[in-house]
Amino acid sequence: MASITSSRGPIARWRAEHASYIYDLRRGVRRFTRNRLSVVGLGMVLTLIVIAITAPLWIPYPDDVYGSVHMDARLNPPTPTHLFGTDDAGRDVFSRTIMATQISLEVGIIILVVAISIGVTLGAIAGYFGGWTDEVIMRLTDIMLTFPGIFLALAITAALGRGITNAMLALSITWWPGYCRLVEAQVLKMREEDFVLGARAIGAGNARIIVRHLLPNLLTAIIVKASMDFGFAVLGLASLGFIGVGVQPPQPDWGAMISTGRHFIPASWWYSTFPGLFMFFTVLGFNLLGDGLRDLLDPNAIVRQ
Repeated sequence: MASITSSRGPIARWRAEHASYIYDLRRGVRRFTRNRLSVVGLGMVLTLIVIAITAPLWIPYPDDVYGSVHMDARLNPPTPTHLFGTDDAGRDVFSRTIMATQISLEVGIIILVVAISIGVTLGAIAGYFGGWTDEVIMRLTDIMLTFPGIFLALAITAALGRGITNAMLALSITWWPGYCRLVEAQVLKMREEDFVLGARAIGAGNARIIVRHLLPNLLTAIIVKASMDFGFAVLGLASLGFIGVGVQPPQPDWGAMISTGRHFIPASWWYSTFPGLFMFFTVLGFNLLGDGLRDLLDPNAIVRQ
């Protein structure tokens, strides 16, 4: 009996020490599951992820994704053979739309990782040190925010050249100021909290305080913002593709497919419609998921309930 008690002791102590966190998490999960739209958003995002990961294994016409031409099947309407019809080069729109999902999600992840890395680093430095450091960084952030994001991204890609790499770089540059402002405001509030003063009193360095004490308390806000931004990062990539400076042929891209397909509307409506629906599905799914994560992770939202 004693051995059973001793074996369960660490678990019991861990549960006691983290009881409040477990309780808050359970309440947040209940709030998330009760919000049907959030659950729908999670299902939509998971569906997109599964499609992106498994697409190369089951798309019906993989050769059509990267350049095959079938002019004899040009602009055929949707059929059981071609579920989304064919484009102006006779390629299967379904296969290209599905593979564009993989490219869009990969690029969206890279854009946000780069933007978050830059924005969080600069925001934490500005908020923690304050003074002229804060002024310089935040004035630079304000300058970046004065330019409409898509026009700034277009100018950068025009200067650097067309292509998916330059498009990712351009969108990352336009996205980091939002994270910088968010983190700077939060760090300004937290830098005089007792846990920060205590860490400073025992001799912790500035870098350790920022990384080990401040940033972990910002993860909730960063995750929620990232989940909301992901869909718009994908939309930004599609916008550059629509203009012709993003993903380049023969790689499939929703924006480029919509741009080319609009010339054949209304006769060949499927060419633009299905890529547009997938783009709509992606943005909507991540927005709904972001609302649910805000309820799940935001302690203030949990307390209000």
